[in-house]
Amino acid sequence: MNLYLTASLLGRGRQLERLSDGVTLLALAYGLAPLVTQMPPLASLLCAVLLTLGLLHKYYATRVALDAELFARLAASDDLARDTQALDRALFELHLKPNASDPRAWAARSQGALGLLRRQALCLGLQLILALATLLTLPFIG
Repeated sequence: MNLYLTASLLGRGRQLERLSDGVTLLALAYGLAPLVTQMPPLASLLCAVLLTLGLLHKYYATRVALDAELFARLAASDDLARDTQALDRALFELHLKPNASDPRAWAARSQGALGLLRRQALCLGLQLILALATLLTLPFIG
């Protein structure tokens, strides 16, 4: 049940990714605005940071989505020990892992995967804070 619960929690990363994608697209649109009109330098800097955070968020979102699928697959396993060895070997062969075996128990692996989800959420939180800060730097239209 631990693997299934972890997969379910990791699946929530998709919702975070959608929101981050929206903020990133807005930052990109705002970043292109200087082609049409003059923007404050601080706002442009914040926009660049927003885009960078969006890319970092996308990296974490990709890793979280992969882990969500793997945990869901392993939660349905008939032979967890065999499938764990096969997973570790496949990750090693694809150069996604330094060793062909991993002595960690699934509880530790779950905590590692949930740590990625927390990093993904942190990136989104920073994006939202910076998006609000960017709005505050805009000149008032009156």
